Amino acid sequence: MGDTNGQVVAGGNGKGNRLDQLYGPTDVLIDKETDSLIICDWVNGRVVQWSRRSGTPQGEVLIDSINCYGLAMDNQRYLYISDIHKHEVRRYQIGDKNGTIVAGGNGEGASLNQLNYPTYIFVDQQQTVYVTDNDNHRVMKWNKGAKEGIVVAGGQGEGNALTQLSYPKGLFVDTLGTIYVADKLNHRVMRWPKGAKQGTVIAGGNGEGKEANQFYSPVGLSFDRHGNLYVVDGDVLGNNRVQRFSIE
Repeated sequence: MGDTNGQVVAGGNGKGNRLDQLYGPTDVLIDKETDSLIICDWVNGRVVQWSRRSGTPQGEVLIDSINCYGLAMDNQRYLYISDIHKHEVRRYQIGDKNGTIVAGGNGEGASLNQLNYPTYIFVDQQQTVYVTDNDNHRVMKWNKGAKEGIVVAGGQGEGNALTQLSYPKGLFVDTLGTIYVADKLNHRVMRWPKGAKQGTVIAGGNGEGKEANQFYSPVGLSFDRHGNLYVVDGDVLGNNRVQRFSIE
């Protein structure tokens, strides 16, 4: 804590497709078993792994030719990846190139067995997959082995009512099944208790802007062990900052 400068741990050699480069990375997770970073290298259409040991000059490709956007890993080290062009989420064993479809995979659409541009993923201890179904403006829950999903947030068309979302992105689900989602174009973070028909605004929701109580296209979120909420406020066009909130 207290650092004023960050440290480059992957990439940093300009945008490109060499093994020492990244281009438009959208998500990252830490694989504790190998002490490495697994990164969705979006524009390059690949998932890469970078050792966290200092002095690692380049990454290695885990999965190639995939339009990845979001990543998650469960407690058995299965890797979950969303594919925004195939409109599906697949589960992979590390080293497996093909994977198994666990959400979507029935083409682009708004039916319960379909997704439309799935972005971020959260996987719980029961291997339930939650996915932000971006262009359907909803969050879907796919139980392990299910043939279709359940709408657990949004799904009432694009809009800014408490029953609606607008291009949702970052996602977190707590042990009670409460969903936290970055509601990108509504410039707010929403909380949806399990089974609720509408959410509540827990951060932002004061229009697009750069004040401390505002966002401009929030895309990512996470919590620390003290319950503080961290929000990535903005992508290419946004506020280009990370904000921290204390959530009751």
